[in-house]
Amino acid sequence: MKRINRNRLIYMVLLAVSVCWFAVFACGCTKENNTTSAENTPTAAQEVTPTDAATPTVAPTQEPTPTAEPTPAVNPTEGKTLVIVFSQTGNTKRVAEVISTYLAGEPDAKKPDAELFVIEAAVPYTSEDINWNNSNSRTTKEQNDPSARPEIGSAKIDLTGVTRIFLGYPIWFAKEPRIMDTFVESYDFTGITVIPFCTSGSTGIAQSKINLEKLAGSGIWHDGKRFAATAKEKEIVTWLMDSGYLEPYPIDWVE
Repeated sequence: MKRINRNRLIYMVLLAVSVCWFAVFACGCTKENNTTSAENTPTAAQEVTPTDAATPTVAPTQEPTPTAEPTPAVNPTEGKTLVIVFSQTGNTKRVAEVISTYLAGEPDAKKPDAELFVIEAAVPYTSEDINWNNSNSRTTKEQNDPSARPEIGSAKIDLTGVTRIFLGYPIWFAKEPRIMDTFVESYDFTGITVIPFCTSGSTGIAQSKINLEKLAGSGIWHDGKRFAATAKEKEIVTWLMDSGYLEPYPIDWVE
């Protein structure tokens, strides 16, 4: 009797232990599954709004940039034109007068449109002074001295608003008169177009133009034109038209 009761007791103990172990195992599995499920479920704070559901950003309205007015081109012939000349025998001055007269653009009326200025020496030249056959004459000494600068006696010329100058002179000893060197060194020709012209027996204008341009150090210098002392009015006017300095018109009007 005692043996049977002991065996049953052992059996009951083992059964109880098995039941407890099974209960613990079952609870562990349930907890693990519940934890995994909680971790995989996003909270409200973790929810992400889809990109295409985002509110589009609107760029601020920009005021249109005002368009600047274009700067008008400057035509050099719209300013004042001067004809400036140095002459001793009158030949170069005559050419200057024709230029000044016909620049009016009204050949029938011949109303001067360009002011004419005559460069005069402070000490006037005499006929003997300009005698190139005399090795001791005033002009011979001046022309052989590159540093000579005869003083100008005529009034200073106002170049305000001037955009074009016709500059005339005779050729002395194959050069421009030294008083012309004095003249160009005395003015600022910035923004001014300078058109030289000269009279001579045979010497061209090229070298004197180069000298004057170099001494002036400013201005836009054209090649210019050399005339004979006996140049006709038609030749002078034709040069003005062919060079674009004068509007074309019937050359038959010219003497």
